[in-house]
Amino acid sequence: MKRFKCISEGRVQGVWYRRYVQKGAEKAGLKGYVRNLPDGRVESVVDVEDEEELARFKAILQEGSPLSSVCAIFCEEIAPKEIFTKFEVRA
Repeated sequence: MKRFKCISEGRVQGVWYRRYVQKGAEKAGLKGYVRNLPDGRVESVVDVEDEEELARFKAILQEGSPLSSVCAIFCEEIAPKEIFTKFEVRA
């Protein structure tokens, strides 16, 4: 299991983006969280089994909500600091 932090840039706040990411991640059976950042970007942290699962999560981030417009997604592997039991929206 690997953990990744992804940053989504573009029109991703105030457009139901986090909720759509949460629903997509839940449907894919992923665990982690998504939250707004003060600078207008959105941070997602997710546990994945392999590169294919990460690619599927990135597709969820790219799709977003009908009102969102994602310009870029940056992901990096990070060390786990907590155990996730679901995929949630954080404040």
